[in-house]
Amino acid sequence: MNLTTLEIEFLGTGTSTGVPMLRCKCPVCMSADPRDKRLRTSAIVRYQGARILIDCGPDFRTQMLRASDDNLDAVLLTHIHFDHVAGLDDLRSYCFEKPFPIYARADVMRDLHNRIPYCFAANPYPGVPHFEEHIIDDKPFLVEGVRVEPIPVMHYKLAIYGFRIGPLAYITDAKTIADDVVNKLKGVPLLVINSLRPGEHLSHMCLEETLDIIDRIKPGKAYLIHMSDMMGLHAQSPSLLPQGVELAYDGLIVKV
Repeated sequence: MNLTTLEIEFLGTGTSTGVPMLRCKCPVCMSADPRDKRLRTSAIVRYQGARILIDCGPDFRTQMLRASDDNLDAVLLTHIHFDHVAGLDDLRSYCFEKPFPIYARADVMRDLHNRIPYCFAANPYPGVPHFEEHIIDDKPFLVEGVRVEPIPVMHYKLAIYGFRIGPLAYITDAKTIADDVVNKLKGVPLLVINSLRPGEHLSHMCLEETLDIIDRIKPGKAYLIHMSDMMGLHAQSPSLLPQGVELAYDGLIVKV
């Protein structure tokens, strides 16, 4: 691992339904292009010797079986929604020697205790995952010696986190981003940010809103994630996007 280069591997780039969506026969869902097959959004960030998973959704096992490297040191959770945490039980393979570190907001950790209580029991059933809990707030923290800075954004009325890791800013599920947060991100070398589809949505930024945020931040490069089938065919996306902005796709590895 090159300690001076950040690498992000996109495990999934789809919204909560995934693409193809069940029962949908649109051109995107029927596409043979592998870039149009989008599992639920998640990524691995490799930087300064650390392997950090961002979110752990229902496709986690499938994603890790096809990942370029299945080693992980910790997971950062952006929020509690099912498509971002449903794969946590599959982390049991990473808990054989010691508890696996989870970094999350207090409200997220509290909800996890309710959703998967067997993982946090005082006398757990043999073989269940066991976790090392780290409650995070707006202040920067360290994961395996790597500085991580939370990026507060709003997912409709739910306060959630994106993360700044070295030259990367990673934001998913945002609907609104405060001006002061945008200003702090200006000029970031690599921006990964959600964009559900062209056209307004209640709780996620649409393409038009995301492109406006990107124009204000002016990153070196931007990749879009958490996309529905309504984003259109990957092969046709260059006609929708300005220079320096691309659709991410499952399996893509970007280095900066």
